[in-house]
Amino acid sequence: MMRPKGKNRETPMLMSTDRILVSHVGSLPRADLLTDLLIRQEAGERIDAAALAREVETATAHVIAKQREAGVDVGNDGEQSRVGFQTYVPRCLCGFGGESKRPPARDQLEFPSYVRQSAARFPHMARAMNAPAAVADVRYVNSAPIREDAERLKRMGGGFGECFMTAPSPGIVATTMLNQHYDSHEAYLMALAKALANEYRAIHEAGLILQIDAPDLAMERHRFFDGLTDAEFLRQLELHVASINLAIAGIPRDRIRLHVCWGNNDGPHLYDIAMASILPELYRADVGALSIEFANPRHQHEYDALRAHRLPAHMLLMPGVLDTTTNFVEHPELIARRLEEAASVVGDRERVIAGTDCGFGTFAGREYVAEEIVWVKLAAAAEGARIASRRLWGRAGA
Repeated sequence: MMRPKGKNRETPMLMSTDRILVSHVGSLPRADLLTDLLIRQEAGERIDAAALAREVETATAHVIAKQREAGVDVGNDGEQSRVGFQTYVPRCLCGFGGESKRPPARDQLEFPSYVRQSAARFPHMARAMNAPAAVADVRYVNSAPIREDAERLKRMGGGFGECFMTAPSPGIVATTMLNQHYDSHEAYLMALAKALANEYRAIHEAGLILQIDAPDLAMERHRFFDGLTDAEFLRQLELHVASINLAIAGIPRDRIRLHVCWGNNDGPHLYDIAMASILPELYRADVGALSIEFANPRHQHEYDALRAHRLPAHMLLMPGVLDTTTNFVEHPELIARRLEEAASVVGDRERVIAGTDCGFGTFAGREYVAEEIVWVKLAAAAEGARIASRRLWGRAGA
């Protein structure tokens, strides 16, 4: 797990120098009491702040220990302090209120029985799917929560080879916490970029790898931008990538990884845009690693997209080798084959890190995978990485 040499004074993110490393996308299951406190807090109820702080501390220690036990090399805090990967931003940004009334995805319109099934399974999700809207200028007003999260992770995460922390892209906030204030989508997007830049810098200045969660770069094709043609969507995609680059200006790209997905749910995904269509725009992001789905049944075949659009030489690939919406535990041999194919299309085994399709706890109260199975799946990823490493490095001890 040697670190590569780089030109920046900051140490570049870890590469798989002598074996395939294992990481994941970020969110991990939360305990029932913590989930209840987070959901009630988001709903505006008065809660015991000290009790919440104690639960976050306990839960963070738990998920860090379970990651280490499973064999995760590059870990995090599991987003235990957050109710959702992007809807938490009103804790640090002002300007939000009311309700967004987010439009449904095309899958939801065409398969209403799937919507009813999901609503029955996750009754708390109505709030997450109908988050506050931007009703005034969005500004960064409170850095205390992210600094507390970073301090906690640094204090507890010493057993990892490297620690990362997540933050949402300007685009996913703009497409889920809708604009009811700015003159245009672009104006709102760039205001969010300037505000979220503070969150990104706080993570970087804490010495952590910054992961930007940007499902908008794929998922919103069939939701927020459903009325556009593919060509029109790609123009919006260019704008969304530009907003990320604006927000991360000044942070070395080899300290940033970008997560892109088509939505962390077990829906039909019939209208997901092809990976080959979006890769050229994703490569414009000024980041050092790309985390993207490859394990779910709609995208397992898309390694060919990386043959047609080669990964830039400065980027690492973190392919999803675990499906985060099913309790099936992937066989380590299957995981090894996925990693070997990734190494083949990248052309450099050192630039491949085993990842997951998405998070296992994207929103508090909506976990598709049972908590104890999450750790078994991550352990399977670590075993698969060991198998692939033995083959790729050609030695028994890899």
